[in-house]
Amino acid sequence: MRVVLQRVKQASVTIDDQVIGAIKRGYLLLVAVRDADTEADIDYLVHKITNLRVFEDAQGKMNLALAAVAGEILSVSQFTLYADTRKGNRPSFTDAGHPEKAAQYYARFNEKLRANGIKVATGEFGADMAVALTNDGPVTILFDTENK
Repeated sequence: MRVVLQRVKQASVTIDDQVIGAIKRGYLLLVAVRDADTEADIDYLVHKITNLRVFEDAQGKMNLALAAVAGEILSVSQFTLYADTRKGNRPSFTDAGHPEKAAQYYARFNEKLRANGIKVATGEFGADMAVALTNDGPVTILFDTENK
């Protein structure tokens, strides 16, 4: 799995001019699944994301996790994170997971985030979405379970 995490002041996802998910302070997660991913990969990412300390404490040091600031998550499926651009100018997406598995793992990932007491808003798997955000920092981190 690959997840791009962006610390945000606010974020939303819109489909057909209707906002379907929105958060205030927290993380925007762009989430991609590949066929080789396992339940252990989901657990690893949920642990890393929920415990990541990138919010500033009273001294201005990145030392607080999401729960400490009552942060929220907007999770958006993003198969294009597995784009292969090594050959030619048109990306190949053969490394992205098949839609059935990817949808199932995306849903499990979000369920496990919620099980940690975090408010999680989502986009719609496979839909054409417009994502808006106000980056905070900016702080952007890539998680890749192939390189854990």
